[in-house]
Amino acid sequence: MSTLNSGADARPDADRHPYDYYYREGMLLRPPPETAAVSPLWLTEPHIEQFSPWIPVRAVPARTPLTRLFDDHRWQGDEVMDAVVLAFTKTGMSRGRRMFDHALDHGIDTVADPPPALVDLFRRLDDPPDWFDAGAWERGRRLWINASLSGKLTMMLSDAMGTFVGAEVSSATGQTRRFLADFRRRELETVTWFHNVTRPGGADRHSPVFKSIVKVRLMHAQARLALRRIWGDEHFARHGNPISNAMTMGAAVTFGLLPPLFDHAHGRRIAPADLDDVMLYWAYIAHLMGVADELVPRNAVDGLRMAHHMILTAGGPTEWTDITVKAACDHVLSDNPVLRRLQVHGAAPLLGLVSALTGESLVRALLRASPFATVRLQPWQGIARRLVHLNVAMRRVGDRLPNAQRRMEARTRDGDAWQRRGVAMVSKIAARSGVTGTPYDHHDGSVG
Repeated sequence: MSTLNSGADARPDADRHPYDYYYREGMLLRPPPETAAVSPLWLTEPHIEQFSPWIPVRAVPARTPLTRLFDDHRWQGDEVMDAVVLAFTKTGMSRGRRMFDHALDHGIDTVADPPPALVDLFRRLDDPPDWFDAGAWERGRRLWINASLSGKLTMMLSDAMGTFVGAEVSSATGQTRRFLADFRRRELETVTWFHNVTRPGGADRHSPVFKSIVKVRLMHAQARLALRRIWGDEHFARHGNPISNAMTMGAAVTFGLLPPLFDHAHGRRIAPADLDDVMLYWAYIAHLMGVADELVPRNAVDGLRMAHHMILTAGGPTEWTDITVKAACDHVLSDNPVLRRLQVHGAAPLLGLVSALTGESLVRALLRASPFATVRLQPWQGIARRLVHLNVAMRRVGDRLPNAQRRMEARTRDGDAWQRRGVAMVSKIAARSGVTGTPYDHHDGSVG
């Protein structure tokens, strides 16, 4: 048996679920949790459109060594950071946070009496894996930023579907109540993190971008331990580990590949080698987020097969889908019944856009218990499809005009401009609620 998993603490083997351990090379692979069943809910027209030029798209995705490993790693968290969180429960989370932040800023060798787990974490952070290539990482970053706005919207909205509809993530975010009790802070942290990882220098150990990635990794490990303690083995047996290693990797693949896939499907072609660079860009982010090395795809096609498998087995919607969406509606809809009805009908064009980019079945699943459940998506869905196709066509024309390379370099100089505008907008809204920063320490009090 390998090392204990994040929620097991020091319980004897007999008291733990038999799948509650970390994988070691040569082990028999664990089967997927029962909730990771293939569902037609996720086989949407946009999914088929974007994936089929690259891999066979099937209602039941083909099994590969990497997708089998993906299912196995649904049962485990982030071995290295999970050990750090367990160590901090012994030193005290406040003291642990101070050591962690000091090591990020000044190096682990400057920390007095750090726990062995913290030393192990920073030894790994200070030593990139053999497959990392700084030049390819930078090319991938620029290519990703160069994707169309429609491609990036597809990625963000698909991520929202995974968060609110998918079984694993909707349960985790709902149970931790981050969207319910701290909506503005969670929103600001999310948009800031996404913009940060598009900025140059993210692969530099001492850059602010690198540090923000690792801070979110710690926050995930804290939430995972808290959820394992709350849910116990009954939930673990059905769903696997909350915020699992597998889903962290799968999210990185979809974040990375969906924007260029969308553009490619709409006529703005990307070469396989360039798509590989985009995959490496997000693969290294996944590495910094704690994904086990054996699970990291080394090329885009392997990543796509993994993403196809993950999407079709995402499960959901769950009870937390309904609770969380209702809470979000309460944040944005008026209490006045007449004004509320006007707001619901006025949202039809936006929901048509979401449906065009992610699929009508997912929109209906997301909104099934909300005031938007019966809103008409047509003709807005069809109009939105024409508009996003036009957006990609205009970018395709721009690619052929003189100085296209110079324009791309200018666009990528300080990260993604659209996400930078999003951060500015969300920051203003959050400030009205007293939220002014993104320390990523929300879960310091979740475990003790």
